[in-house]
Amino acid sequence: MTEEKERSFEEALSELEEVVEKLEEGDVPLEEAISMFQVGMALSKQCHEKLMKVEKQMDQILHPDGEIEELTFREEE
Repeated sequence: MTEEKERSFEEALSELEEVVEKLEEGDVPLEEAISMFQVGMALSKQCHEKLMKVEKQMDQILHPDGEIEELTFREEE
């Protein structure tokens, strides 16, 4: 799978889980395992990028006047 198909977060996560399950079974030939690992890493990157994008969106609030306010959160001590 060399194509970079645009997937939803849920699709990418589901595919990543399938790859991990197959690799954990251990019945995969080495060459195929390496290829599956690379696919898994690409899926992991896609999920991470989508999460970062959503996190950035969540850090902003749109006010009724259309102004965007950046939010900062304090960590609990």
